[in-house]
Amino acid sequence: MNNLFLIILDGVGVGELPDASNYKDEGSSTLTNMANAVGGLNLPNLTKMGLGNITPILGVDKNNNPISSFGKMKEVSKGKDSTTGHWEIGGIKVEKDFTYFPMGFPEDIVKRFLELTGCKGILGNKAASGTEIIKELGEEHVKTGFPIIYTSADSVFQIAAHEEIIPLEKLYEICSITRDKVLIEPLYVGRVIARPFIGSIGKFARTTNRKDFSLNPPGDTILDVLQKNKIQTVAIGKINDLFNYKGIDVKEKTKSNKEGCEKILEYTEKANNSFIFANLVDFDVYYGHRNDPQGFAKALKEFDDFITELLNNLDDSDALMITSDHGNDPTTPSTDHSREYVPLLFHRKNNQSKNLGTRETFSDVAKTIAEFFNVENSLKGKSFLNE
Repeated sequence: MNNLFLIILDGVGVGELPDASNYKDEGSSTLTNMANAVGGLNLPNLTKMGLGNITPILGVDKNNNPISSFGKMKEVSKGKDSTTGHWEIGGIKVEKDFTYFPMGFPEDIVKRFLELTGCKGILGNKAASGTEIIKELGEEHVKTGFPIIYTSADSVFQIAAHEEIIPLEKLYEICSITRDKVLIEPLYVGRVIARPFIGSIGKFARTTNRKDFSLNPPGDTILDVLQKNKIQTVAIGKINDLFNYKGIDVKEKTKSNKEGCEKILEYTEKANNSFIFANLVDFDVYYGHRNDPQGFAKALKEFDDFITELLNNLDDSDALMITSDHGNDPTTPSTDHSREYVPLLFHRKNNQSKNLGTRETFSDVAKTIAEFFNVENSLKGKSFLNE
C-alpha cells in the first residue's frame, strides 16, 4: 500500500539534552526515571523493536536482534513545546524563538484582551498547572464570570472557563480574537488554548473540548511538500492544531490515545500511497503534566499492546516511525515539558535493523519521509531511509 505512519508519543523523552540546564531540566529523563519510579516497565513489543537499545530503561532490556532500526534525536530549535517539536519534525528549524510569559501577561496585553473580547475582568494571569488553577480559581470564576487566563513554560495563552458560565462557542470566539487581534506583532506566541471545564465547586474537571489556535509554520513542512506532490496527507489528533491545518488533506480529530490508535488502524486498511501523521497526547496531558508515573506507565503498556495489531496490518511496502516531540518527566517537581532527546524507532517488514545513532535534528524524520515518497524538497535534516 506504500503508506508511511508517523506516531508521536507526546512527551516521551529519553534523557536531557546538552542544553537542558538552560531550561532548568537537569536530570530529566522521562522513560528512565518513570521506569525506576514504578519498579520497571513491561513493554514487550517496544522491547522487540529496540527501545531498550536507545537508553537504559528498567524492565526494557537491550535487544541483540531488534526488528526495527533505533536511535534518538536532538532538538536544534529553541524551546521545548509541542509546536516547536512538531515543526522541527516536519522539516523546519525554528530560528525565531517564541514569546514566553513566566511572570504572567503584561498589562498592555491584558488591557487589549479585555477591550477586544468584551470580558469584564480576568482571573489568574500567571504560569500555572491547568488542573491546579481550576481548583484555585474555579469557584471565583463561577461567581464572577471572568475567564481564567494562564500560561506555562511553553509559549501559550490559555483560557479556562466553565462550560455553563462561558459556553464553548463563546470561549472559542474569545480565543480566536486573542489569537488574531490581541497577540499581535512583535509578539510571537505559539498557541492560544481553550481549556473548558465542567462540574461543581470542589469537583471541577477539564473536558475534552479543548481547542488550540496555532500559528502557521514559518515555511513549508513535509505535509505541504507531500500535498503539493499529490500524496495524501492524513493528520490524526493534535497534529491538525499544531500545523494550523496547513498541508493536511484529511483531518481526523481524536480525544484520547484509544481513539487515535483506532484511527491509525483504520488507515492501515484503507490508505494507499499516503502519509498518516498521528499524535497520541495522553502521555503528556494526563500523566506528564500531572506528575503521574503510574498512569504514564499504564498508558505506555496500552500502546505497546496496540503495536501487535498495528505491525500485523502493515505490508512490505509500508513504513512506521515512532518518536516524540519533547520530554515530560513525571518524576521531577516541575509539571512542564522537559528539554530531552526523543526516541526514534523505524520499522519496515523484512528490513535489517540498524543503529541510527544520535540524529542531529528532529528534521531527519521529514527528510526520510520525503525520500520514502521520492519527492524533491528543501527541508532540513538528513534522511536515514537507506542507512
